[in-house]
Amino acid sequence: MTDEFDSDFSRSTTEIDRPDAACALSNSEIAAVLREQACLKIRDSLRKGQHEMADWQGGPLAVSAVPGAGKSTGMAAAAAIAIARHRLYNRRQLIVVTFTRSAAANIKAKIRQRLAELSLYQGGFAVHTLHGLALNIAMRHPDLSGLNLENSTLVTPTQNHRLIRTCVELWIAENPRRYQVLLEGQQFDGEETERLRRQSVLRTEILPQLAKTVIHEAKSSGLFPEQLLEMSALDSADGYEILAVAGGLYQKYQALLRSRELIDYDEMILAALRVLDDPGARAIEQKQVFAVFEDEAQDSTPLQTKLLKILASETDSPNSLENFIRVGDPNQAINSTFTPADPIYFNQFCDDCEVKKNLATMDGAGRSTQVIIDAANFMLQWVNRSELAGTEQPFRDQTIKPVPSDDPQHDANPAPIGIGLELHSPRDVYHTVELIGKRVIELVEEFLPADFVWGSHEKNLESGDEENRAKLALENLKSMAVLVRENKQGKFIKEVLENPQKHGLSCDLRKYGIKIEDVGERDRHSQVPWEILTLLQFLDRPHSPDYLKAALKILSDRQLIPKQDYNAFATSPEQFLYPGPLDPKQSDPVLKCRYFCCGLLQARLELPPYQIISFLALALQYDQTELATADKLAERVAIQTAGNNSMQKILEVLSEIVTSERFEPVDADDKIEERYTSKGQLTIITMHKAKGLDWDCVFLPFLHDQTIPGNLRVLPQARFLGDFTLAEVARAQIRASLHEKYPLPNLGEAWEQAGYLKTAEEFRLLYVAMTRAKSLLWMAAEKKGPFTWNKPENLQEQKPCPVMPVLKQRFPENTIHLSMN
Repeated sequence: MTDEFDSDFSRSTTEIDRPDAACALSNSEIAAVLREQACLKIRDSLRKGQHEMADWQGGPLAVSAVPGAGKSTGMAAAAAIAIARHRLYNRRQLIVVTFTRSAAANIKAKIRQRLAELSLYQGGFAVHTLHGLALNIAMRHPDLSGLNLENSTLVTPTQNHRLIRTCVELWIAENPRRYQVLLEGQQFDGEETERLRRQSVLRTEILPQLAKTVIHEAKSSGLFPEQLLEMSALDSADGYEILAVAGGLYQKYQALLRSRELIDYDEMILAALRVLDDPGARAIEQKQVFAVFEDEAQDSTPLQTKLLKILASETDSPNSLENFIRVGDPNQAINSTFTPADPIYFNQFCDDCEVKKNLATMDGAGRSTQVIIDAANFMLQWVNRSELAGTEQPFRDQTIKPVPSDDPQHDANPAPIGIGLELHSPRDVYHTVELIGKRVIELVEEFLPADFVWGSHEKNLESGDEENRAKLALENLKSMAVLVRENKQGKFIKEVLENPQKHGLSCDLRKYGIKIEDVGERDRHSQVPWEILTLLQFLDRPHSPDYLKAALKILSDRQLIPKQDYNAFATSPEQFLYPGPLDPKQSDPVLKCRYFCCGLLQARLELPPYQIISFLALALQYDQTELATADKLAERVAIQTAGNNSMQKILEVLSEIVTSERFEPVDADDKIEERYTSKGQLTIITMHKAKGLDWDCVFLPFLHDQTIPGNLRVLPQARFLGDFTLAEVARAQIRASLHEKYPLPNLGEAWEQAGYLKTAEEFRLLYVAMTRAKSLLWMAAEKKGPFTWNKPENLQEQKPCPVMPVLKQRFPENTIHLSMN
């Protein structure tokens, strides 16, 4: 098809230059020439690193791109050009795959815009999330896939949790010997209270987490329960038989799915592959696909890659051409410690394509100023040399380069704000927030017109129309964000910035009209129905160990009761709530927990059911927005329980609200960018959520060794098994088998490997955070910080993240000393 088109185009361009061209060419040929000229115009609008995608003529192509290189822009342009050149608008489709619905909406809009520039019909392509694509294939062939949504239901996260808890109970009942080995752990004196505590930890924490981790990891890698059991038989040194336990839990889970006619997201990929295993169905699907373009390929799992490669193949022949473009950045792989994704697979694809000269490296990026690029490149190279991640190589050897001066991007590689990179060592975390507040005020004052005063109508009106003046002032401001490792840090920053006098600080952002947007607040608000339901379940059945423990965890997370090991007394709810005169005396922390729970139970007896939700919202000390969410929830429940407002009916309605996903909004990326990157506001967002976004000024506080890279944690209540977690050991052993590393690592080796994986990913996360900044990157490692962000006021000496000292050595002119703060 391509050769024929190139021949037509060559003849047409030759003839169109002749004076009688209009007579010599048909209308379709003229249209083809004009379309190719439009394609070349789009190509010329791209930077050098994007040309390989635009020039693609077929076959596999790996595109390894640095942050800010314009992956989605290049992919959208390449998709439109491929549709035009290969005349796909009436034939086979180009399939574009990405990993979130919002990203799919974003790239779809960009492709349509490019097709409009080519004056083409808005067709010839389809954009899917990977699971959406798999489900479409499975539903077209229900007899082969085994899926039929008329009879099956997709498992929601809450339902999935219940299934896992059920499969844990079933496994315990059928495997008393293995369960007893876990219960005894490394040492056990047979004391009854300790036995009950360990039972609670195993049933509600350790085994559910093992099941959740292994089921997701194994299913996404194409492993069946029986294979885990076979792998366990090869590992005779494991006294706990972890993979055997995991395989048994996996078996129970699969049996529950089948018996209840449920499917989960991993099952969609497996179902689609069952379809493609059939030669006839595979041929049908392949004939509908011209090529597959995959975005964010560093986050692919083995089964996902297998599915896309089959669709991208022209035939079943071993020498069949795969029309497959995979675009990603292995240095931005930040999901592998809590999903089955692993950048090793995309790195292997890149290496294979490099041998065949099908590797394109998009190393030019116009996002950041030069000193930020230098800092990110230095960090990447230093971490790889440091061997802090042991056997893991955190980064692909790929550095960011600035783009040429004639780059089509407007304001590419902008000038720095100030010195561009600022490295701070504040006294403590409160000092850090004060420095951030003062720097934000400086930025606002620097870029506002000299005669503009926030909130002063008369002053603004003297210089012209107030609305236009305000708009002009806003356009002069910069976008600013604080990137944190966890939401609790963001909550702390916002609370201190909004109440500076309370904490003895002098930075008041309100005087400047600066809005503080804490992205984590939205997540906390979405937890309101679940928290209310959990507490109501406890009030309805206070003698249930599971319900009591779940309620205590919520109260602890809200910092309403002391944090401790609740398994110790949740195993005997009656003794905890209403101790008798012969029961052991309760400690002060336990008493505080008991008094709070008894207060809730007393209110349950005294208040009518329709008031209980509002009462719980107040008891949880919700903020104004959370209270509004709770009021809306109470109104919704009241409407649905009209005529029958019993506790059971309220619980039934709340359960439906919590488990249903159809009310969740889906935001397109442009809306997210508008909400999170608005000028004149300070956005507080986690490093994970910041991926894909950028700001003029980025603040990275709290860069301590205990956070980045940190360590894998073993909770005190689970240490009776040893200094490791079953889930992480199993994950490391499964990955070793997938990478054909035999014999499998033993307990100690697997735990060490899991630690290396975490360290590598944490440094990649820091790299992502650093590369969000355009003109100013502000980094801080405080001398004192909290041991836990549940109690930020309890400060102690902290070691800096290992990157901070070496950055200061490499960039001494960018190091801000304490006397200058």
